Amino acid sequence: MRLIGHARNDQQQGHVFSYISPEQRVRKDHPLRPIRAMVDKVLKQLSPEFTKMYSKVGRPSIPPEQLLRALLLQMLYSVRSERC
Repeated sequence: MRLIGHARNDQQQGHVFSYISPEQRVRKDHPLRPIRAMVDKVLKQLSPEFTKMYSKVGRPSIPPEQLLRALLLQMLYSVRSERC
């Protein structure tokens, strides 16, 4: 696992749970694809700000980019809680 400043690498690990990647499962014209591209662009710009906020010592956190993506999906799909 490669560390990036404040957190673990923000990479997909679809191969851990399935033989078919999420890219293969989601159709090319799915509405989330352009949203993901926009979100990735914004989170890349914000990443240096996130890095400034985190300590260089201690246990690595969950990447804020990953948490924000999860919250966005939760909002888009009207999931009431991250505990569901």
